Amino acid sequence: MTDEFKRRAKNFLLLDIETVASHAAYDQLPERMQKLWDKKASGLKKGDEIMTSAEYFYDRGAIYAEFGKIVCIAFGAYYWNENDEIAFKVSSFSGNDEAKLLLQFKALIEKFPAEQLILCAHNGKEFDFPFLCRRMLIHCIEIPKALQITGKKPWEVLHQDTMDLWKFGDYKSYTSLDLLAAVFDIPGSKNEMSGDQVTKVYYEENDLTKISRYCREDVVVLAQLYLRLHCFEQVPEKNIIRVE
Repeated sequence: MTDEFKRRAKNFLLLDIETVASHAAYDQLPERMQKLWDKKASGLKKGDEIMTSAEYFYDRGAIYAEFGKIVCIAFGAYYWNENDEIAFKVSSFSGNDEAKLLLQFKALIEKFPAEQLILCAHNGKEFDFPFLCRRMLIHCIEIPKALQITGKKPWEVLHQDTMDLWKFGDYKSYTSLDLLAAVFDIPGSKNEMSGDQVTKVYYEENDLTKISRYCREDVVVLAQLYLRLHCFEQVPEKNIIRVE
């Protein structure tokens, strides 16, 4: 573990979001949005897919900020305990009121110096960061400075993305957090559920606690992966603090 990493860790926040389709069913969408979803779905579906537009909304709506919403944001940070051992603390915000959730997250990251805060997520540059910003705009919430990257030069953006780190400039494919966890022999987070089940768990099981627990574990995996990608030792399980 380098002194430089320990210094940067003071303003380093790892995060993950869980999103669901904006409505429990396609027929609950306003008519205007139904038509727009039909148009989008027709362009997304592969030729051999037999799902209807309604079924496709329930299955894929969560991954588009225009048709989905955030129900959980988990976040964690490294620190060093009294024995000077690396430790990690993870917590989360969750709820049915997305605007309240986003305001909680905004308040959290604004506690850090905007010009020094480093946000890290897996596929964060393509998904988590823009999804957060788009949903904030929809709720007329001012985007925190740490997330405002328009007009910045690449080297001025401090965000870290573990998938980006793994690609080394190769943009041909998506590599999941679960796959990289397996490659680096990191315990996974899919024991209780997986990402494609979040909408179902939210609308059919009404179990935000389960979703939040899953989201927090994804952040733990992310934290361990980030360390491995820099050839640092992982955080011992006894030094991981989970706050519900």
